[in-house]
Amino acid sequence: MLVLAALLLAACSPVIAGQGSKRAGASPGLGTTAPASGAPSPATPTIQPITFVDCTNLLSLGSLPFPAGRRAKLTFFCGRLQVPLDYADPTGKKITLEIIKVHDSDNTASTGSLLVNPGGPGGSGLDLVAGLSAQVSDSLLTHFDLVGFDPRGVGLSAPIECTTNAQKDALNSSSPQILTATGFALAKQQAQSVAASCLSKYGATLADYNTVNTARDMDLIRQAVGDQQMNYLGFSYGTELGAQYAHLFPGRIRAFVLDGAVDPLTGPITSFADQLKGFEGAFDQFAANCLTLPACSPLGNPRQVVYGIVRKAFQSPLPTGTSRRLTENLALTGVLDALYSQSQWPKLAQALSSGQNGDGSGLLALADDYNQRYADGTYSNIADANLTISCNDSAPGPTDATVRATAVAWAKEYPMFGLWAAPSLLSCQSWQPVRTVPPLPTAPTPATVLVIGNLHDPATPYQGAIDLTKTLGHARLLTWNGEGHTSYLQGSSCIDNDVNNYLISAALPAPNTTCPR
Repeated sequence: MLVLAALLLAACSPVIAGQGSKRAGASPGLGTTAPASGAPSPATPTIQPITFVDCTNLLSLGSLPFPAGRRAKLTFFCGRLQVPLDYADPTGKKITLEIIKVHDSDNTASTGSLLVNPGGPGGSGLDLVAGLSAQVSDSLLTHFDLVGFDPRGVGLSAPIECTTNAQKDALNSSSPQILTATGFALAKQQAQSVAASCLSKYGATLADYNTVNTARDMDLIRQAVGDQQMNYLGFSYGTELGAQYAHLFPGRIRAFVLDGAVDPLTGPITSFADQLKGFEGAFDQFAANCLTLPACSPLGNPRQVVYGIVRKAFQSPLPTGTSRRLTENLALTGVLDALYSQSQWPKLAQALSSGQNGDGSGLLALADDYNQRYADGTYSNIADANLTISCNDSAPGPTDATVRATAVAWAKEYPMFGLWAAPSLLSCQSWQPVRTVPPLPTAPTPATVLVIGNLHDPATPYQGAIDLTKTLGHARLLTWNGEGHTSYLQGSSCIDNDVNNYLISAALPAPNTTCPR
C-alpha cells in the first residue's frame, strides 16, 4: 500500500495510491462507446518549458517511509503550466495546471520523466508523486524524474467546486430509499440540485473538463518538461486517461504502464454492476479471512453484522463520539472503503466490532477516508471533480425507468451495496448536455503498452485488463493473483520487478505471465 504525503500547499490528507477509482460507479450515463463530439485534431500548440522552483520545504514529507539515505537525495520542484481550456480554441481562455517533479541527485543520465496519475477521476497527482518517491525502487529514481499533476478541475488545477462542505456532509449522510416513490424523488432532486449548482457556477465552460482534454494536457506537459516521448504510469481511471493519450498520440509513447484497467468495452451501468459484484466478492474474501483472526471471533457472520449495523443506523443513526452520527449511507461507504486494500481489513474488523456495540466512529472514519473529508470538516474537491468529468465523459441518461429497473435488479444481485449505489445512477441525468464521450482507445503504438490486471480487483475487475489489452492493439497483459485494487507496489515483488524492468529497459514480461500472491 502506498501512503501519500499531505501536501501543505494543497491542505490534503493522506490518500492511498491506486485507489483512484475510489468513487465506485463513476460515469453512470449511457453509451460510452459513442464517438467524442466535436473532438479537435490531436495537434497541440507549441508550449514553453515549465519554470520549476524548489518547493521541498513546502511539503510535509516526514511521515513517508523513505528508505535509509533516500530523502537527502531528493529534491521536489513545483511548477505551473497554462493550457487551453478548450482545444478547439487554443488561443482562447487558459487554465493553469499545477505540476510537481521529484529529482534524485543520483539521476545523472535520465531516461526522461515518468508522468503518473492516481485515478479517480479526481485523484491528485501531486499527492501521488510524493508517495511514490518513498516507495519506488532506487533504480527507477535514478532513471526517471517523477512528474505528477493535478488534472484540470482537480485539486490545485482550476478546481471544480460546486458544493459547500456542509452540502457534502448532508449528501454523504443522506440515505434515500430509491425503491420508494419518496426516496426516488429525493435522490433525483439531490442530483438535479448538484448539477444545477455546477452549471450555474461554470456555465458552458463546465463541458471542457473531460478525459479527452486532459489527455491533450498530458502532451503539453510532455513538451514542457522537455521529453521527446512519454513515459507514463496510470492507476485505475488513470488507465483510461493513458489509453486516450495512446489513442491520440500513439507515436509519442516510449513506455506506458496501465494498472487496474477500466474496461473500454462495457457501458457505464454494466461497468458499475461489475464493480458492485467485485466489492461483494471482496467483502466475502474479507469475511473469510476475518473469521480466522481472534479479533473477529466475537463478530459471528461479518456480512450479517454489516446488515445489522445498517438496519440500526437507518432506524437511528449511531453515535460516533462527535456531533456527527453514522447513517446507513455512511456505514456502507465505510465498509466499501476498507475493501480497496487488504491492509485495511483489520480496521474494518475493528469498526464492525465497535458498530455492533453501537459505536459508529470506526466506520465513520473509513467513510471520511473514502469521501476525503478532513478532520477540520473540509473536503477535497474529488467528489465535484469526479462527477464533472464522469458526466462529461458519458452520453445523456439513463431514464427513470432504467434506473428503477436497475435498482430492483441490484437489490437482489448485490445485497450489500446494490441499493446503496443505485441513487448514483441519477447523477448525470440533469447534467449539462455537451458531452465528449472518449472514443474506443485503439492505439497501434510503436511501443508495446503494459496492462496490469489483478484477478481479485473489486474496483476494476480483471476482465477490464483483458479487454483493454485487446482493444489497444499493441499491448501485453501482466496478471497478479492478488487482492485489493491495482497491483504495482501492493506487495508483489514479481509485479514490481516486471514493471520496473519494462519502464527502465522496455523489457516486457513473458506472455501470459501471472504473478503469485
